Amino acid sequence: MARYLIVAASSSIGQKLTEMLESSGCEVIKTARDNSKISPDFILNAADFTATEEVFKKVGEIDGVVNLSGSLLLKGAHLTSQEDYSSVIESSLTTSFSVCRAAAKYMKNGGSVVLISSVAAMIGIPNHEAIAAAKAGIVGLARSAAATYAGQNLRFNVVSPGLTETNLTKQIFANEKALEISKAMHPLGRVGRAEEIASAIEFFLNPKNSWITGQVLGVDGGLGALKSKNVVRN
Repeated sequence: MARYLIVAASSSIGQKLTEMLESSGCEVIKTARDNSKISPDFILNAADFTATEEVFKKVGEIDGVVNLSGSLLLKGAHLTSQEDYSSVIESSLTTSFSVCRAAAKYMKNGGSVVLISSVAAMIGIPNHEAIAAAKAGIVGLARSAAATYAGQNLRFNVVSPGLTETNLTKQIFANEKALEISKAMHPLGRVGRAEEIASAIEFFLNPKNSWITGQVLGVDGGLGALKSKNVVRN
């Protein structure tokens, strides 16, 4: 039976991914910052390197790990405080580095590490500077780690979503005008669903796809294929 560790499993995508993996007969070990949304196996702030290592030690041998930790900040750089910036970097990039670091130390039999970037790291979208910086860093991290740890059969891949309906993005979905603009930006004319992102993550975890590493999979309704965000469907 395959065993997977999901960091920030209380997220909307994390909960969908847990359902998918468990329905396939996999064992899922879940972490969360608290127990307000789920009953995690471990309470973890994954930005803490030592705490992340301790979870890996306690979990033992696993076939893969996913980091779903992140945050949403829609501000231009001139409106972003140092506290805002540090929070975004910590929640996305630092947690991803922490997970990669622990995986490299404790997943000695290889396996799959999946990180989450964003289409905002691939194309220019206004008021996404901090998020774009963090998420672009994740892409660079994964590609470098894929090269470094290929010798121990440890694979690193990235899922890069467009706007997806989750608890994290509910403020956007509460604004009808903003939502319609967001839909129009995506060539497929709609936003993503949590289960669609979870399905892409499951693809990278699946050992049938074990010859894939250092890749970024855009699950973004076609937005990442464009050079400009100013797109309206025909």
